[in-house]
Amino acid sequence: DLESHLQRCQQLSVTVLTDHQDLNNTELKTILNSTAPQQYRIRAKLRTYKPQKLYQSIKLHCSKCNSLREVPDGDDFDLILQGSTVTAPNPELHNTSWYDSVMWTTQDQKQRKIAIHFVKCDEMLQQPEDTLLMIEGGTLKEVWKLTKRFKSVIPVRSTEDDLELLDLSAPFLLQGNIKYYGCKQCSTPKPIKSLSSIAAEQRPSWEPTEIAQVLGIELLQYVFIMKFTLVDRTGALNAYLFDH
Repeated sequence: DLESHLQRCQQLSVTVLTDHQDLNNTELKTILNSTAPQQYRIRAKLRTYKPQKLYQSIKLHCSKCNSLREVPDGDDFDLILQGSTVTAPNPELHNTSWYDSVMWTTQDQKQRKIAIHFVKCDEMLQQPEDTLLMIEGGTLKEVWKLTKRFKSVIPVRSTEDDLELLDLSAPFLLQGNIKYYGCKQCSTPKPIKSLSSIAAEQRPSWEPTEIAQVLGIELLQYVFIMKFTLVDRTGALNAYLFDH
């Protein structure tokens, strides 16, 4: 893996970091005194790299405002889901022209009310592997169970007039084991009924970008970021790796 590879690089006295065989080696001092952009071939030692843990390199990036955000952990999501159970599902929002609803009460001490809304296509339910559903009042464990069976899951809560997305600290969409997030700054969330335009398509694919667009969400991209400090006898240079 990359982490053990970087550790091996640190142990080597000299590491070739770029591979432009047609270029002569350039000292770091020369590069530091040059104006960008230029192309160089260097020989340098890797002094340090950040972050130390590989998982910390994964961030969420907004291409619109160029902001970076830490990827929330499961505990954050669980707390938001727990907070959403305070508002009970609104039965008046069930069984519309574009989704069928099922509601039940849990048998535990809390007696939570859970509602699942299955989006229809051409007035018919799709196969589970093609289905988008919305869940109200579910726990993290229940949400993950649904993602294993159904293509797309959107956590929602009831208002007086419509279903709405949860706080954008939570993923607005889950597909398989991937959580999709929206930018808090650049998004203007729309009511869930906006999804009915996709449901009206012949065979909706439920692509995250299309779902985000109709819901007024600026989709965040997962990016990989690292910082390397390279040294030779003439100076030190910080190099940044940034990629989707």
